Amino acid sequence: MRTILTLFLFIWLSEPGAKAQTLSGTLADRNTRHLVAYATVSLLDTTGKPVLGTMTDEKGKFALRLNKGGAFMLNCSFVGYQPLSRTVTLTGAGTDLGILLLIPDALQLNEVTISGQQPALHLQPDKKVFEVGKDVLSQNGSVSDALNGIPSVAVSPQGEVSLRGNTGVTVLVNGRRSGLTQGSALEQLQADQVERIEVVTSPSARYDASGSAGIINIVLKKNKKSGFNGQVKVVAGVPNDTRINPSLNYKSDKFNFFSTLGMRKSDYKGLYTTNQVTGTSSLNMGQDEKRHDDGKMLYLGADYFISDKRTMTAAYLWNGTHDHDKTVLNYNYSSLEADSTLVRNGESWEQRNYNQLEYNYTQLFSRAKQKWTVDLQYDWWDSNKDWALDTRKSYPVSFDYPNIRTNTRNENRDLLVQSDWAQPISKETLLELGIKTENRHVQYDFFAQQQAGDDYLIYKGLDNGLNYSERIHSGYAQLGSKAGKLSYLGGLRLEITGIRASGRDGQYQSRRNYVRLFPTLHLDYALSTVSTLQVHYSRRISRPSLYQLSPYMELTDLNAQNTGNPDLNPAYSNLYELGFIYRSSTLTINPSLYVQDSRHPITDYTFRNTEGTFITLPVNITRETREGFELNVLYNPLNILQLNADLNLYHFWQSGTYHDFDFGFSGGSSSGRFSAQWKLAKTLNVQGRYYYNGPSANAQSRNRAIHWADFGISKNLLADRLSVVADVTNIFDSRRYRTTTTGPGYVFSTMSRFNGARYRLSIVYKFKNNATVREAKTGNRN
Repeated sequence: MRTILTLFLFIWLSEPGAKAQTLSGTLADRNTRHLVAYATVSLLDTTGKPVLGTMTDEKGKFALRLNKGGAFMLNCSFVGYQPLSRTVTLTGAGTDLGILLLIPDALQLNEVTISGQQPALHLQPDKKVFEVGKDVLSQNGSVSDALNGIPSVAVSPQGEVSLRGNTGVTVLVNGRRSGLTQGSALEQLQADQVERIEVVTSPSARYDASGSAGIINIVLKKNKKSGFNGQVKVVAGVPNDTRINPSLNYKSDKFNFFSTLGMRKSDYKGLYTTNQVTGTSSLNMGQDEKRHDDGKMLYLGADYFISDKRTMTAAYLWNGTHDHDKTVLNYNYSSLEADSTLVRNGESWEQRNYNQLEYNYTQLFSRAKQKWTVDLQYDWWDSNKDWALDTRKSYPVSFDYPNIRTNTRNENRDLLVQSDWAQPISKETLLELGIKTENRHVQYDFFAQQQAGDDYLIYKGLDNGLNYSERIHSGYAQLGSKAGKLSYLGGLRLEITGIRASGRDGQYQSRRNYVRLFPTLHLDYALSTVSTLQVHYSRRISRPSLYQLSPYMELTDLNAQNTGNPDLNPAYSNLYELGFIYRSSTLTINPSLYVQDSRHPITDYTFRNTEGTFITLPVNITRETREGFELNVLYNPLNILQLNADLNLYHFWQSGTYHDFDFGFSGGSSSGRFSAQWKLAKTLNVQGRYYYNGPSANAQSRNRAIHWADFGISKNLLADRLSVVADVTNIFDSRRYRTTTTGPGYVFSTMSRFNGARYRLSIVYKFKNNATVREAKTGNRN
C-alpha cells in the first residue's frame, strides 16, 4: 500500500496546472453511416510529433484532452478504411467535430484482408469486451463456450464460472441479476443470441457490490439496423446437437421491434470414475451418463422513440427446458472380509421455465452526458426434477435393494426497481447518482421415498423445504473527472440487506440484517499517447447462492453426495489492482498485478459420515489472500491474422478451522490460453484455441493440470448473406478433471469428463431490407 500511495502522490504532483482543452467527435462509415468502434485516433503538433492518442468507444465516439491550445493535425484510421486527416485549431475549453466519415478502402476490400472486421476481443481501461459475433469458435456454442474464450474466465462442466481462478464472480444479463445465470443455465443460452460479454475485474460504485472476484455482464442482442432484417440459423452436431434460431427485426423512425427464437435438442455423454481407499478396503466406481436436453427460448421487445432524447424499452424473455438423463453406476468393493459388486441405474426428468419482463425509460438532455434512466425487471421461474433409482447387488449373491425416488421443486420471484442520474458538473467532471431495490423470494422443496411393498415411504426423514427471502436496498454516488493526464473516478455504495430463511418443518430459522459501505477508487494516468497506467480499488461482497444454502441433496451416488449449508455468511473482499495498457494499431498489451484479500470466504469441505458416505458442503473459513499477475496480449501482425494470448499466475494463503479441521494452507496455480484466427481468403476464416489450467491444491484436495483445444472454420457466401461454420470442441477429448481428496483414514480420487469431443456444422442465412430510416438514440441497455 505504501508503494501505491507514493505512486498516487507522484502522479498528482507531476500534473501541470494549465486549463484543459477537449477535442471530441464521432467516426462513422461514409456509405452505411454505421459507427466505427475501436478506431485509432491520434493528434500531432505542427512538426508531426505525436501529442495524444486514443481509440473510439463502442459508439464510435472519442475525446482527446490536453493542456494547451493551438493548431494540430488529427489522424483517424481503421483497418479497411482510408486514413482521415484534418487540421484542427483549439482555442477554447472544448471543440466538437461532430461526425467524421471514414471512406472504405476499395483496394483493401478487394485484397485478402480483414475488410474492416473488428477483433473479437477489446481491452479497455475498465473492462474487457468480447464481441461474440466476431469469433468463429463462439458461433455454434452456448454462452458457456463463449465465456471459456475470454481471458482469465473459465466455466467448469458443472456451470461454475470463475475469474482469475476465483469462483466469487457475479454474472449479470443486461446489467442485472438473472435466473439464466443460476447453476448450469448458461449452457441453455446460445452464444449467437448474445451481442457482447463484458468482464470487469474492479467494478465502480455504479455496479452492485456482489462478486468478490468481479463482474461478468452478458448483453443480449437487440436490433440496430433500419427497416426489416433478420436471419435463420440451423445447427447440426455429433453427438446430437440440433438447433434452430430464427430472428426478425424491424426499425423505423419511432419504433424498433426485435425478436429471437431458439430451439434445440442436445445429447451429452459423460464419464466419471472414483477410486477410494479406506484402511484395508477399497472401492472402484465407474459411471456412464447419457443426458438429453430439449430447450426453447424466446426474446422479444420494442423500443419506442418518444423523441430524440426520450426512449422507452419493454422486453420479454422466456427460456424453457425439458431434460431426460440416464446414468449407470458400477461399484466394485474389495476388502479383507469380502468382495461385492453393485449396479445402480438412475433416470431423471427435469422441467424448467424462466420468465423475465424488463422495462427501461431513458431521458437525455441538451447538455452532453446528462442522463436519467429508470429500470424495472420482474423474474419468475420454476423447476421440477424427478429421480428414479434402482440398485442391485450382483456379487457374491444377487439381491435387489428397494427402489428410491426423489423430487426437487423450486420457485422464484424477483422484483427489481432502479433509477440512475448522470449530472455533468463541468466539461471534464461527471457526477453519477443511483438508487436500487430488489426483493427476491424462493421456495425450495425436496423429498425422497423408498419402496416398501406396493407403497413408497419417506426415506431417512428427507421430506422438507426451504423458504428464502432476500431484500437489498442500495444507493451510490460517484464522481469522475480528468486533470491533464490523470483521470479519476471515486465512489461510495451503500447496501442494506435483510435475509430470512426457514425450514418447512420449522426446525431451521435464520434472520440476517446488515448495512455495509463499499468504497471504490479508479485512477488512470496517460503515460503517452498509446499507454496508460491504472490503479484501481474496490470493496466487494460475495453472498452465498441458494444452492449453497439448501441443506438437501440428491442421492444418485451411493458413495459421494453434495449438500448446502444454511449457516453460511457472506464473504467480504478488498480488491487492489495495478495495471498498464499499451494500445497501437496492431498491438495491445495489458499486464496487471492484483491482490484479493477476503474475510470469511466460502470453500468446500469434504468429510465421511457415520455411514461411510462422503459429504461435500460449503463452509466459511477465516481468511484468504490471493496475489496474482495477469497478462493479456492482442497482436495483429498482418491484416489477415489475429493473435491473442492470456496468462494468469497467482498464489494464495488460507486460514481457518471447521469442525476441528485446519484449513491453513498456501499454494498457487496458473492458467492460460492462446488463440489464432487466420483469414485464408476474402470470406474464409479459420480459428484455433488452446486452453491450459495448471495443477492446484487446497488443504484437502489436489487437482491435476488440464488442457484441451478447439478448432473452427467459417465461410461467407452470397455477398455475406449466407454463412457456414464448422467447429469441433475438446478435439482430443482431453478435458478431464482429476481430483484427489485426503482425510483421516481415506484417500478419495475422482475423474470427471462431462462430454467428449463434439463436432458441429451451422448454416446462417441473413435477410434484410436496406430502407433508409433515421437513426434514433439508443436506450440504456448499451
